[in-house]
Amino acid sequence: MSDTTTVPHGVKPSPTALLFALAIFISAALVFSVQPIMGRLLLPMLGGSPSVWNTSMVFFQAALLVGYGYAHLLQRVRSLKAQAGIHLGLLGLALLAFWPLGLSELIGDPDTHRPIPWLLAALALSVGAPFAILSATAPLLQAWFARIRQGTPEGQNPYVLYAASNVGSFVALIAYPAIIEPMAGLSLQTLGWSMGYGLFILLIVALAAVVWRGDRGLLEAPALTASQPTGWRLRLTWVGMAAVPASLMLGVTTYLSVDVASAPFLWVIPLALYLLTFVIAFSRKPAIPLTVTLVAQAAAAAVCTALMQLTNGEWVMLFVLHLGTFFFTALMCHQRLAELKPLPDRLTEFFLWLSLGGVVGGAFTALIAPGIFQTVIEYPLVLCLAALARPWQRGRLSRDEMLWAAAVIPLCLMPPLLFWWLGADGRPHHMGLTWDVARKVVYFPLAAAAICAFMVRDRARLFFVALSLVALSAAQVGVRYDWTESARSFFGVIRRADVNFNQIGDVRILMHGTTLHGAQAQAPQWRCRPGLYYAPTTPIGEAVIVTQNRTANAVMGVVGEGTGSMAAYKRAGDNLTFFEIDPVVDRWARDPERFSYISECADGPVRTVLGDARLTLRHEPSGTYDLLLVDAFSSDAVPTHMLTVEAIREFLRVLKPDGLLVLHLSNRNLEITSPTIAAARALGVPYLHKIYGENPQAPQMTESSTEVVVLSPSAAGLAPFAIDPRWRGDLETETAPWTDDYVNLFGALVREAQLD
Repeated sequence: MSDTTTVPHGVKPSPTALLFALAIFISAALVFSVQPIMGRLLLPMLGGSPSVWNTSMVFFQAALLVGYGYAHLLQRVRSLKAQAGIHLGLLGLALLAFWPLGLSELIGDPDTHRPIPWLLAALALSVGAPFAILSATAPLLQAWFARIRQGTPEGQNPYVLYAASNVGSFVALIAYPAIIEPMAGLSLQTLGWSMGYGLFILLIVALAAVVWRGDRGLLEAPALTASQPTGWRLRLTWVGMAAVPASLMLGVTTYLSVDVASAPFLWVIPLALYLLTFVIAFSRKPAIPLTVTLVAQAAAAAVCTALMQLTNGEWVMLFVLHLGTFFFTALMCHQRLAELKPLPDRLTEFFLWLSLGGVVGGAFTALIAPGIFQTVIEYPLVLCLAALARPWQRGRLSRDEMLWAAAVIPLCLMPPLLFWWLGADGRPHHMGLTWDVARKVVYFPLAAAAICAFMVRDRARLFFVALSLVALSAAQVGVRYDWTESARSFFGVIRRADVNFNQIGDVRILMHGTTLHGAQAQAPQWRCRPGLYYAPTTPIGEAVIVTQNRTANAVMGVVGEGTGSMAAYKRAGDNLTFFEIDPVVDRWARDPERFSYISECADGPVRTVLGDARLTLRHEPSGTYDLLLVDAFSSDAVPTHMLTVEAIREFLRVLKPDGLLVLHLSNRNLEITSPTIAAARALGVPYLHKIYGENPQAPQMTESSTEVVVLSPSAAGLAPFAIDPRWRGDLETETAPWTDDYVNLFGALVREAQLD
């Protein structure tokens, strides 16, 4: 049974309603500000992987479910006085038990082979109880408000307070990267959150006191009249419609960062849009009517599935397309949920099932999908399933609907048939169609199929089938062209592609998301020559040559294995160790069928230490290495904990007195050189900086433009570089050094934008 009663549009909210809205707003702000804070605490333990965020989101959704379950069970206590006393007591106990906010000392070092159980346990022990109790506040206060204001227009629709909750979440989410993180260190953030939690308890006490003294004896308000019990079909509908947006929120984040163009803070945008759809759907008068949403969602979904494999080129257009599709799909589901909301006496039950849907959707995308899919297939899969959330129109299909539906099948068969034909002998055919041309040609039938799918949008099940066929057909475009092999782990998706270049022939490329992580030419004369950033002509190659000229038995360490390119430098007397967090990357680098720098080019064995280098290097003896290369910053999920004063101090500890610490700082989105220079100055160690421009005459893929900072415990270590004026040690910066307590990633993004 649904309730469509709303507050008349001209009626002002009562002071009681405003007080409740304020409390709900602050509780939501606390709930959503603790999530990035915990992410900052945990990211250094797991290499800065974006999966830390997705897994953490699943945990917080599960904790939200626990909190909503507690709020629902508390409604069995008939007295509002007793409910308020129990809730205040639990809020106080959680504050005392977890003061101040921080990682539990019961957690040891993470296991990189099984990072998810460690991460979930760390969150549960560190913040689980206060988060669950705090998250229960929003449905509890809405239920109390419905009882207190029963018989009034606003009491008939307490769901509008849910908009206040999501506005609070939205504000906290945007404020963290833009304001809180740049202005406050991590220790101040954790202390501030704990103090905010305590002040929130005082606000709840004040709320109870104000209501208690009301002239109607509000805390003795009778229970709401019971409505008809909710059927299981409706409950499962709630779960499904809540699961789809939760899954898509994480799915579109992963897809964009893996397949289009990963960018810092990308996770903020889908989550902000997700919260905004709640605000619109549960407001008194939605800014976007459901009728408009249904048309926009169908059009966006049809175009998005057809262009799903278009992963390069106009990335701004692709971002707008995918995020717009996600927004209207989430809005459609949430508006449908708003239509199906029960009467106020079943409010807490409604939110309990919604939170269960969030857990189901988030767990599928963050925990299950990476284990069963090699690519981010869960995103188009759930996008197609979202079609079933549309209103189901029953009755016979019209003649036009049957024609539109029938046309989808032959149009969707064209791309796979074309690629099968081209792949029959591996060569372009007499029509002049190459793989590249064919990839463009097939978008015409895919576009026509998308139009046909849109025309049957009013038939939810038929629309689902049509979208699925378009998505399957589009998948053939990417699988047969972009990459040869793909593997997925907690730390991301890696892909291998084989590309032919005119001057050096076939080149095997390793991609991590959209970032090039190494390449190996297959021709014998190029096969064991390091390329790209590691070429002998680059600053990295120059540092290796300087090191090997000093000693015949160089001890070298490399943070970030990639294809194992650095192994090509290893001589018989050298000792080389890779520090790599992703076991899949190490497995690929050591497999001669994929890359052979380690197995074929290195003279002697090469060691790999798995785990986050900040943790594993602690076990290395002081004064061991002649050269330590930290090559972990070229991707967009920058492990900022590797550039802090404390990290650089640890890296310098393992160097010999004249050893070299080489920090490879090439990055397309972040200006990270300034905080690195600032850290070197804070430590009082000599440094030199060089930007190398790729030689336009060099064969493609044999070298790459590279930015490097080299440090050494002593000036003697940098003497061979100092005679070259391209190495500079006089850079000025007003940027504050990054520390384990303070990182300003947003500032790095702004500085890079200003340079562009």
